[in-house]
Amino acid sequence: MQEKHNLKFRNKLGFVLASVGSAVGMGNIWLFPYRVGQYGGAAFLLVYFFFVALFGYAGLSAEFAFGRLTGTGPIGSYQYALQTRGKKGGGLLGAIPLFGSLGIAIGYAVIVGWVLRYCAGGLTGSLFDTDAETYFADMTGPFGSLGWHAAVILLTALILFGGVLKGIEKANRIIMPAFFLLFLGVAVYVAFLPGAGAGYAYLLIPDWSQLLNLDTWVMAMGQAFFSLSITGSGMIIYGSYLGKEENIPRAAAQTAFLDTCAALLSGFVILPAVFAFGLDPASGPPLIFITLPKVFAQ
Repeated sequence: MQEKHNLKFRNKLGFVLASVGSAVGMGNIWLFPYRVGQYGGAAFLLVYFFFVALFGYAGLSAEFAFGRLTGTGPIGSYQYALQTRGKKGGGLLGAIPLFGSLGIAIGYAVIVGWVLRYCAGGLTGSLFDTDAETYFADMTGPFGSLGWHAAVILLTALILFGGVLKGIEKANRIIMPAFFLLFLGVAVYVAFLPGAGAGYAYLLIPDWSQLLNLDTWVMAMGQAFFSLSITGSGMIIYGSYLGKEENIPRAAAQTAFLDTCAALLSGFVILPAVFAFGLDPASGPPLIFITLPKVFAQ
């Protein structure tokens, strides 16, 4: 089995921010708004809240506890679990979720590369010199943002080289508060856009017939899994750095709550703006990349 490490987060806040930083990703900011838009608005949210509570209490707590018990990553943790039952092959079993997380990371590098390119386009003004739909189409063409994807990988590597305390924890102490402050500011601005009220109605007044739609339940369940990063790997790693004195169910609840707040904040920025600009809430993956440039262009 992999050796245990003795490193721990400096305090509970560092652990929660790091866990939320792992959970909050493009699944919350990019994926969540367009899935809410496609699958029923407020009805989707009700189902999503149910699965977040369920998976946060059971899945997130289990991964934190498993990691803290073994003090190592997925390969060592799964190996430990099977060895206690007198069986072999745990290392191979633990590698499976790692490959799954690798696949997610590859997809994230693409999406975050788009975000970096949009940031550069916003600073230089090139983003506002062309139609948002055209800018997105050019960016997502063959090799359209290859350099930006490479930049994302480099930035991620630099943070990871710093380790848990000097890299991940330190970065999340800056990035997570900055995210919430930025999106709160944009949410306040969007609230005053003419027509934004229809977006709030879409988010807050359920169409109960959508609860009879199987896709609403399936997509809400998948979104809850994806948003909380319950992959059988990442949260086990974070749990391995959790001190024995920390309350695991409380840490899981705090992580799930802040993750949900981030997703809702993104939804309350994007969807009211969608209705204010007369866009289609069911536009799919390009939704945030078409909507936010129109907000910042003003």
